Amino acid sequence: MRTRTRQRGAALLLAMIIVTLIATLASSMVWQQWRAVQVETAERSRSQSAWILLGALDWAGLILKEDGRSSAARVDHLGEPWAVPLAEARLSTFLAADKENTEDGPEAFLSGSITDAQSRFNLRNLIDSSNQVSAPDLTALRRLCENVNVAVGVADLLATGLKDAYAPAGSPGANPNPPLQPKRIEQLTWLGVDAQALQRLEPYIVLLPERTSVNINTAAREVIAAVVPGLNVGDAERLVQYRQRTPFKKQQDIQSQLPGVTAQNLAGLDIVTRYFEVRGRLRLTDRVLEQRSLVQRQQRTITVLSSERVNSSDKSR
Repeated sequence: MRTRTRQRGAALLLAMIIVTLIATLASSMVWQQWRAVQVETAERSRSQSAWILLGALDWAGLILKEDGRSSAARVDHLGEPWAVPLAEARLSTFLAADKENTEDGPEAFLSGSITDAQSRFNLRNLIDSSNQVSAPDLTALRRLCENVNVAVGVADLLATGLKDAYAPAGSPGANPNPPLQPKRIEQLTWLGVDAQALQRLEPYIVLLPERTSVNINTAAREVIAAVVPGLNVGDAERLVQYRQRTPFKKQQDIQSQLPGVTAQNLAGLDIVTRYFEVRGRLRLTDRVLEQRSLVQRQQRTITVLSSERVNSSDKSR
């Protein structure tokens, strides 16, 4: 009897072990299946988001192409269609006109904007073709720092850092341990620039692949005053007020508003833009995906030079 009881106990224990093992395996299979579904959903969402944001970039390209053929004498100003942002709209409104077909659509909202990259001071101007610091441009950056209440020493720090970063390896005077070449404004901290000073300068500076002029029709008064020697912020504000009524269409128009300034001192200003920054913004429930792209326009040819995507929570809603 005792042996039979032990056998029954062993059989019951074995059955419990088998049931536990089967339950564990089943749970593992369910978890793996759930994980696979989540990964597939995330990948599909990522692909769809990339496709939608690419559409925003295509939208910008079409507008810039159309603007590029508007006239033989090119003039870019804030009264043109490219300067009007794409207001946030539900994605389904782009896909169907019938409201009954949009009820089950995703709660996705798309917006975008195009800004003139040449409305800001191009830090690439600090380094000339012989990889030396350009004294006139360094002076202009110092004036810009003064105009936006940033220490003037930041301009010298940027000039020295960029000179070291862009110096060809093995060239005379090259830094043996140069910093990495910054591609974006936030990467200028690699050169030792204080983050707070950089945040204050960011709306007024840009990094472009070649030397460029500042478009007087789109630039802020602080930038205009910086690139024109002898011009103060008050005079630059007067130019901004003038262009709101009548955009500058030729260099002579600029000089007519600044009779005391020589044509040589106006060499840093232009009325044409080749580089634009395109921003596409996709809002999905509590997530915001933003893509920032730098594009170059040569007549009607639009070339995307760089793109970066930013994922963040929508704090404003």
